[in-house]
Amino acid sequence: MSDTPREQQEATRARMVEFWRSYDAMEARLSRPLTERMLDLAGVSPRMHVLDVACGRGEPAVPAAHRVGPEGLVLGIDLVDGVLQIARERARREGLENITLQVADAEALEVGARTFDVATVRWGLMYMREPERALASLHRALKPGGALVIASWAEPARVPWASLARRILERYREVPPLPSADEPGVFRHADPARLGAALERNGFSVEASEELEVPIVEARDASEIVTWIRQLGGPVMKLVGELPEPRQRAWEAELLVELERSREGERVTLGGVTKLTLGTALAVPGVGSPRE
Repeated sequence: MSDTPREQQEATRARMVEFWRSYDAMEARLSRPLTERMLDLAGVSPRMHVLDVACGRGEPAVPAAHRVGPEGLVLGIDLVDGVLQIARERARREGLENITLQVADAEALEVGARTFDVATVRWGLMYMREPERALASLHRALKPGGALVIASWAEPARVPWASLARRILERYREVPPLPSADEPGVFRHADPARLGAALERNGFSVEASEELEVPIVEARDASEIVTWIRQLGGPVMKLVGELPEPRQRAWEAELLVELERSREGERVTLGGVTKLTLGTALAVPGVGSPRE
């Protein structure tokens, strides 16, 4: 008897948790400059209360807990308890007692009003069903003048980890279009003006926007990056799997050639450009409560 859709979804989620666990230390190291820049932009300092939304395996929640110190606190939330468990293990290893990591939905956030000094969202807002509900919840959770820092990916041409395999696949078969900017997806907030407008509609002023090149995987051999892409899965890899075996091998050979272009010395890296947006929570009457 075949698995139910729910069972299939749970199996996929469990597989992805193990995938991210296997690469967690590498990605945390490679993306550390991004984490540090987010915390710098937000002005995270001792005794602050920080909310990290879609914190996954603990970035930037765990580094934030070190910054705020024992008199501060960090709440990290995510929809997937499996990835939060990775973050909990890391927090225990690092001796942190000022951080709570729990399953919660940012679009229906249940925290006290005006509780936090800072909120961060690293590579998470663009995947939400209704990101403006999340922004309204965050505005309510932040103290007036509180900082919100959002990390989003740039346009496809500058984010090869999410676009290179697809671009090469287009040489071998028809590929459906990317999700629109109104749908959840990697590139939903590639346009900073669109994200800025959403922030302003939900009680924030936009203070700064900047870009940072961020690698997320590296290896000595490009074939290891191909393995990472295959394990990451997703719609593109499903389409690759439908190709005849000789065409799959040809696709992989072209991918290897492209990956080698990013080699620096003994390492091949894959990542992309991240856009950082800093907003400030304004004291706006009637703004900050999640919409019905």
